[in-house]
Amino acid sequence: MSEPKTPTPTPAGDTYKGWVFKWTNYIKGYQRRWFVLSNGLLSYYRTQAEMGHTCRGTINLATATITVDDACNFVISNGGAQTYHLKASCEVERQRWITALELAKAKAARMQAESDDSGDDFSPSSPPTAPGQGGGSQNSEVQSALRTLGSKVEDLSTCNDLISKHGSALQRSLSELDSLRMTGEAGDKIRQVSERATLFRITSNAMINACRDFLALAQAHSKRWQKALQLERDQRVRLEETLEQLAKQHNHLERAFRGAAQANATSDNKSSAGPGKGEASDDDDDNEFFDAMEEAPEFITVPADPHFHKRSSSNISGFNSEMCPDDQSLNEEPLEMNQESPSQELVPLKKRRTHISDKPNYSLNLWSIMKNCIGKELSKIPMPVNFNEPISMLQRLSEDLEYHELLDKASKCQSSLEQMCYVAAFSVSSYSTTVYRTGKPFNPLLGETYELDRRRESGYRSLCEQVSHHPPAAAHHVISDRGWTLRQEITVASKFRGKYLSIMPLGTIHAIFEKGNNHYTWKKVTTTVHNIIVGKLWIDQSGEIDVVNHTTGDRCHLKFAPYSYFSRDVARKVTGVVMDKDGKAHYVLSGTWDEKMEFSRVMQSSRGENGTEGKQKTVYQTLKAREVWRRNPLPEGAETMYYFTDLALTLNELEEAVAPTDSRRRPDQRLMEDGRWDEANSEKQRLEEKQRSVRREREREAASQRTSSQSEETVDEDSLTDPSLKSKYYFIAASSCCAPHDSHQALWFERCEDQITGEQIHIYKGGYWEAKDSGSWEGCLDIF
Repeated sequence: MSEPKTPTPTPAGDTYKGWVFKWTNYIKGYQRRWFVLSNGLLSYYRTQAEMGHTCRGTINLATATITVDDACNFVISNGGAQTYHLKASCEVERQRWITALELAKAKAARMQAESDDSGDDFSPSSPPTAPGQGGGSQNSEVQSALRTLGSKVEDLSTCNDLISKHGSALQRSLSELDSLRMTGEAGDKIRQVSERATLFRITSNAMINACRDFLALAQAHSKRWQKALQLERDQRVRLEETLEQLAKQHNHLERAFRGAAQANATSDNKSSAGPGKGEASDDDDDNEFFDAMEEAPEFITVPADPHFHKRSSSNISGFNSEMCPDDQSLNEEPLEMNQESPSQELVPLKKRRTHISDKPNYSLNLWSIMKNCIGKELSKIPMPVNFNEPISMLQRLSEDLEYHELLDKASKCQSSLEQMCYVAAFSVSSYSTTVYRTGKPFNPLLGETYELDRRRESGYRSLCEQVSHHPPAAAHHVISDRGWTLRQEITVASKFRGKYLSIMPLGTIHAIFEKGNNHYTWKKVTTTVHNIIVGKLWIDQSGEIDVVNHTTGDRCHLKFAPYSYFSRDVARKVTGVVMDKDGKAHYVLSGTWDEKMEFSRVMQSSRGENGTEGKQKTVYQTLKAREVWRRNPLPEGAETMYYFTDLALTLNELEEAVAPTDSRRRPDQRLMEDGRWDEANSEKQRLEEKQRSVRREREREAASQRTSSQSEETVDEDSLTDPSLKSKYYFIAASSCCAPHDSHQALWFERCEDQITGEQIHIYKGGYWEAKDSGSWEGCLDIF
């Protein structure tokens, strides 16, 4: 097989390409592959034609090790699953690759270190510049040039080290040649000296080329640096002149103030001039406030009429006057609340915690526990706390309120279709807290509760209760002073499939708004945890959601696209369309469930080309997208605190006057949060065993009650002469004996039929917050 001539670029350059033999397996042995070294990454392809579409493998040289086996073989490994055993055609070719790889590795390591320290390098060293002079862009350009020059200097240093290394080897070979007698080995030694001299020449050429690049770059930037320096000098002179003028004005104002103070001290009547000046300043503040309010129309709903811009100026002003009051009510609401209840300003809000104990680094093999649980229900698998996070499932449900302000905004909307956009965004926002959260929340004990009272801070109160244990079901009720109510009952069904874990929340979420009496319902999508056996755990959300307004008939269909390695779309993508009861599209939503959501007003829709399944795609002509929701950044150090958000950090914070069944009082969860995992595991087993014994006792009581009721209602069979009555009696008796009976009754929720969905659900019946105010918890169970 003829081998094409390998190109020989400069080893110090940014790209190196060529054919190298790569070890594949024991059957095929070494196979020729096309390798490309670029930007610190070494990639290979079967042929050069594959470079445009198919890469067979890539290794990052920043963390890789390069070792030489013999004259032609060398090994590249990143210490993990990637190891390349390579063989060059000759020792000279191998050394060319080694030189290029070492240079690329050194450059990649420097770039990684600079990226890690970039925040510390630029902020303190940035010189002050006058606004409007472009000083920031020039400073960044100078910094970029300096980094490039520094990189070239490092290349020269690396080449210098290689020259020293090859020079020493050449010197040793020459010494051996001098001491060698004229035998048959002379030819081999001479060839070795020749090869090393060739390597020395290649490295020397690389150093010369690097010096040439350095010189060319310095010459190209010399004039630019001179201009930048002159600009900095001019700005410094202007700043000094401005500072001198400010100092003169300060002295003048100070003298004027002293004169006014002396004049006011001579007469008490003249002291009234002070408040007059204060009122003038207040007027100025009011003017500034209303100037800021004029920017509000940027966030008003985009008009539905596509010919809006062609209207007359009178119509445009009428539109603004119609839409602005709703927007102004949103902005002025905090002021009105303060006027109605001024006493609240005197009581400071409770300061919530911002940090919990760091997560201990305990190693435990998940597969050793999960391999015997394939196909089982996750809630029935005894799991140690090592795989948990220190909050319960009730608290995870309360985390849905992380972005409650979306419902606050929705309650102020005049249009039900725009309100639907905010409700749909709220349904998506509840998944943003799960992107890094691979820990399993604690399964709540039967009768366990959790309250989240944020009425003073955010205007809402939330209550959760575990109303069933098998299957596990939690009821949740939220009431807000800002015109909305949220309730749900979620039953979690989960299956372990070996490679991944599927979590299917079952149940309907309800959102009811006082304004317009709009009632929305939707369900949750499936959560999948991947790489259970090997690799890093990661979470994906997939499925479809229908958000329905049962009052108006509006509907929003949301689609959570599952992650695909071959997809060109952005990961974690969510798309949706808001339609009225007639099926006409009004808004298009798009974004990702872990970052943000945007909505655009639909101006026109039409049928487009056929899709992959033969169906015609609908093309929506929309106005500019508006951001409706964006995820809040994680707190500092979140990676050591289970990736909790600011709200999640406060969920398990101890509070007074909560119920005895509140999740904050759960001992195993508290021990885990404090980092005492061994004690937490023991306490978790004690609580679970206590719950089992209580359940067995409850089942025995239920069985005895059934037996007594059957004995009291025993009917003499001979008295039933009608055969149809006898058969009906036997059926009722058999049904009462075989029917399951759960005697547990929820304390704060009652079971009834949902009038909207027809499902049997638990709805809050009241009494909890009154019991908290009075401190009366007699009805609570002893579960901890």
